[in-house]
Amino acid sequence: MKIHEYQAKDLFSSYGIPVKKYFLCYEHNEAAAAYDKLATDYVVVKAQVLTGGRGKAGGVKLAKSRDETSQHAKNILGLTIKDYPVTKIIVTEAVDISSEYYMSFIIDRNTKSVILMMCAEGGVDIEEVAAKTPEKIHKFPIDPLVGLPDYLARKFSFVLFKDVHLVNQMASILQKLYKLFIDKDASLAEINPLVLTEQGGLIAVDAKMTFDDNALYRQHEVLSLFEPTEDEKVEAAAKDKGFSFVRLDGEIGCMVNGAGLAMATMDMIKLYGGSPANFLDIGGSSNPNKVIDAMTLLLKDKKVKVVLINIFGGITRCDDVASGLLTAFKQLETDIPVIVRLTGTNEKEGREMLQGTRFKVAETMGEATRMAVEASK
Repeated sequence: MKIHEYQAKDLFSSYGIPVKKYFLCYEHNEAAAAYDKLATDYVVVKAQVLTGGRGKAGGVKLAKSRDETSQHAKNILGLTIKDYPVTKIIVTEAVDISSEYYMSFIIDRNTKSVILMMCAEGGVDIEEVAAKTPEKIHKFPIDPLVGLPDYLARKFSFVLFKDVHLVNQMASILQKLYKLFIDKDASLAEINPLVLTEQGGLIAVDAKMTFDDNALYRQHEVLSLFEPTEDEKVEAAAKDKGFSFVRLDGEIGCMVNGAGLAMATMDMIKLYGGSPANFLDIGGSSNPNKVIDAMTLLLKDKKVKVVLINIFGGITRCDDVASGLLTAFKQLETDIPVIVRLTGTNEKEGREMLQGTRFKVAETMGEATRMAVEASK
């Protein structure tokens, strides 16, 4: 689960991490009023969308007057950034920047721990730094039994700073952000940039947090901040129907029984030069209504050009699955090609039932995948 910058800043502030004052606005007139309330010469108008790249997309602008603030707000509220329409902004105090840094805590599956990442080159080009000069990004695994005591926080801080005053500030921010990360079951807590001001203070100019969906049942405060995207709404609806569903960017819709087989199916599609449109595990049922629900879900994605149904019949019998498919497609109206691979219990009977129907039947996973990739092109 993602939250907006202003929401993350509220959490930062509640844990004592220094951030600048801001006002949340939905209209350009509110932004102009916010400029007056901040009573400062320079402000920054920032789009609030659940994606990165706002600065490069024109979603972050510096303003030095009331009218300029209003105009920037009007322009930004008309933007769409990576398919996210901008419906709200914040107006915040500008910072007199001396230098910018990057820091984050993230879950690392390899070390099975939280990783602290730090870099002396923060800002909008951090992705380029990571791609071209990854050695500049320092990574420190945090032992969950040790945490981040004073001596470690200071040790890590010396990586970026030599001045003891700054080291002490940095160590405090590290400890507070780590505590926030753990307390709220976060999967990412990022400050980019962490700014050193001309006055010698460290301030979190931006804030980003994501949270573990599986822990939201015990994070009521965090859950109250949830603003689901359209894809997340679809995934939630699929979950209510008993599916595990994740939308992707490809053209081959996948309907599979079993998470492992679903992952293998996506791998095979990529292997043969195709692109999966989704991950969809429908479970072990051959209920026609479940097939209808799954197909309806797939066909809502306008990019889907072909559907690949990959079924391994263990407890579920392949002839039952075939019967369910035939029943389901009497109610579905679509001319999209559907490739079916059945293997396992009663596979021969299942394939025979589908012969001569609208379905294209394959015996092996490789054959089915090749047929789907060819049909998608």
